[in-house]
Amino acid sequence: MTPPLPHVVIVGGGFAGLWAVRALRNAPVRVTLLDRGNHHLFQPLLYQVATAGLSAPDIAAPLRQILRRQENVEVRMATVSRIDADARRVEIEDATGGQLLDFDYLMLASGVTHDYFGNDEWAAHAPGLKTLDDALDLRRKLLLAFERAESESDPDERDAWLSFAIIGGGPTGVELAGTLSEIARHTLKGEFRNIDPARARVRLVEAGPRVLASFPDDLSCKARTQLEKLGVEVHTGVPVEEITAEGYRRGDEFVRARTVVWAAGVAASPLAQCLGVPLDRAGRVRVQPDLSVPGHPCIFVAGDLAAVDRADGKPVPGVAPAAKQMGRHVARTIRARLDGREGAPFRYRDYGNLATIGRMAAVVDLGAWRFSGMLAWWFWLLAHLFFLVGFRNRSVVLLNWSVAYWTHQRAARIILGGDDRSDTK
Repeated sequence: MTPPLPHVVIVGGGFAGLWAVRALRNAPVRVTLLDRGNHHLFQPLLYQVATAGLSAPDIAAPLRQILRRQENVEVRMATVSRIDADARRVEIEDATGGQLLDFDYLMLASGVTHDYFGNDEWAAHAPGLKTLDDALDLRRKLLLAFERAESESDPDERDAWLSFAIIGGGPTGVELAGTLSEIARHTLKGEFRNIDPARARVRLVEAGPRVLASFPDDLSCKARTQLEKLGVEVHTGVPVEEITAEGYRRGDEFVRARTVVWAAGVAASPLAQCLGVPLDRAGRVRVQPDLSVPGHPCIFVAGDLAAVDRADGKPVPGVAPAAKQMGRHVARTIRARLDGREGAPFRYRDYGNLATIGRMAAVVDLGAWRFSGMLAWWFWLLAHLFFLVGFRNRSVVLLNWSVAYWTHQRAARIILGGDDRSDTK
């Protein structure tokens, strides 16, 4: 009888998980891919779904469709509830109930979630943006704010509905703030009778001294200048101390804002705690140089869940290119183990850093090459189109972006889910 093939279980269908599965296409293994959803999400464009520029299928594709021709992989829509590292077994929950899966190799790439720095009660008033569900809820919240302002007779309340705050000056916060300001000043122009959407105030609040702290100082300054040209009010240097349904407190000032969005912090998936190994302050696993878990050489962690340093001692950033590289590296290491060889240490290749700010406004850091403005914006567009999964996604996104460029219109401005006021308070 032919011995069974080694079983590789991969948790998470994001960049790290999907790229690991693909890299094991012709390996003598059977792969089980576990994910709570049924799709792979292109997270760098998630903010465009939240701001009605794109619809959900434009930036997501079913995992089964992507992997339909890879015969050695089985996709399971399930949640991992427990990991027994010593027994090499994971417990999953799906539509049929609980089940145990034995593995020869395991890779965890379950990503991150929102971190409110110990103020979890803020989540009810300041939603974050990590999943498609988050994006659709946020889109509804943003569009409903203008509808509330249109029907509000009290001038103070109307101003509160037209006050938006983005907490966090990283790429997500910058992208959201710039796009939201463009929507208010261009997309909604002439569509309301009782309000002028251009009067909306969009504030970007960053606790640190500058926005886009991961970029060089000069690009950070240019990003701030471009944001302010778009009408965004940028506030740095003082952290937010309180968030309520009415607004937020920053220092001694309370700012009324009915719509607050959280883009300030992330924490690792709680699944990392199941391994019983040291974690960093963000809950990420401190992995070995080959991305394996200390004491468990057949368990790997990749993507945002892994805490790993580059050759210069700086941490590998939680970006899509890093996750893809980690996924491919784990696959190569598994192949090496199957051949009786040791895997090589992970080496991160930094291809640069991009952030878009608004129409014809972006910043690009490619190391020796740094630029901003229109050229950076075109570079950002081409790069994101190139890395989208699937020809259909690229075609639809390109069409929507083209229409938005010439008309300022956004293709997905449909409010779904009823009209419950509690959703926007």
